[in-house]
Amino acid sequence: MWNFVSPRIVFGEGALDALDELQGRRALIVTDVNMVRLGLVDKVKAHLAKAGIDSEVFDQVEPDPSVETASRGAGKALDLQPDWIIALGGGSPIDAAKAIWVLYERPDMEAGAIGPVGDLGLRKKARLITIPTTSGTGAEATWAIVLTDTAEKRKMGLGHPENVADIAIVDPEMAAGMPPRLTADTGLDALVHAVEGYTCAWHTDLTDGLCLQAARLVFRYLPRAVRDGGDTEARERMHNAATCAGLGFGNAMASMAHAMGHSLGAAFHVPHGRSVALFLPYTIDFFASVAPDRFAELGAAAGLPNDGGEQGAREFASHIRALCRDIGNPTTVAETGIARDGYEAQLDKLADDAMNDTQMVTAVRPPSLEETRSLFLYAYDGRSVDF
Repeated sequence: MWNFVSPRIVFGEGALDALDELQGRRALIVTDVNMVRLGLVDKVKAHLAKAGIDSEVFDQVEPDPSVETASRGAGKALDLQPDWIIALGGGSPIDAAKAIWVLYERPDMEAGAIGPVGDLGLRKKARLITIPTTSGTGAEATWAIVLTDTAEKRKMGLGHPENVADIAIVDPEMAAGMPPRLTADTGLDALVHAVEGYTCAWHTDLTDGLCLQAARLVFRYLPRAVRDGGDTEARERMHNAATCAGLGFGNAMASMAHAMGHSLGAAFHVPHGRSVALFLPYTIDFFASVAPDRFAELGAAAGLPNDGGEQGAREFASHIRALCRDIGNPTTVAETGIARDGYEAQLDKLADDAMNDTQMVTAVRPPSLEETRSLFLYAYDGRSVDF
């Protein structure tokens, strides 16, 4: 038996107007200082005012939010007693808001204990709205929470189906100001979600279509969105692609590229989308000798002429590398600027953390620790995977 979990999704031009119809008294907006500086917080507050809802802002969310940040935000919520938690931003504010909401509802819990087993008993105090301002993470539509354990320097995969948002507002206007580099990084994150959601061991009929369409949209519209931020069609279709991919992989799982990307990002602070996209072709090549067919199907959907099988999967991996190069993203770890000696000094931890990541569970070819270590080395230099 499977469950498909989704918020109510309001999308398209003018979707932010849905805030005008809310019922409530107080809202806590969880965001970062950039959203305040760009005026996006003021837009949300204006809509809440139309609904007669008072709002306060917690804008202390950092990239790769920490457990400590979630605890501080929960303290703010406990003081304010809001009936809406509103996440505004990219994946970091949205993940932080989910954790803040859980800890506000359940002050007896520690953030690291937020897991999928049992009942959380949410929605006794508040409900959650997610408003993405990047087109990539899909966090607006998933129940996953990623927090950083700063002491251990590792990312923790947390979350419970109950902490999925009540409403996701997917308004392309909120992503219109993304610069090219952020557009590329987050768009590739959406692609990795789509590919891994379609090919992981837990994919289903209900998730396949969402992932397939998301991949098609990214291949078609991401280069346009990177080249011309004013291309409103590309912006809207990428915003939709990110949410489709979020729904798809959020109800299946991700896979090995996410496990490796989480590990690299925690150790060297490489942006999440850049990290996972960098590793994706290497993991596809690793899977190709054992389970190539679904990767080859994605290649065919992307317009690649191939005969399927291992060669088709490897051609698809090459196509992803070509997309990364086209939009200026690295295809090797060396290209991120990480020094070899520092990388090799962290190699055992990188492999260890990846092996212990929740996203490794659904790999269609479960790697050994030594194979994972080798993949990190091959990805540093850009070597073809031959094992």
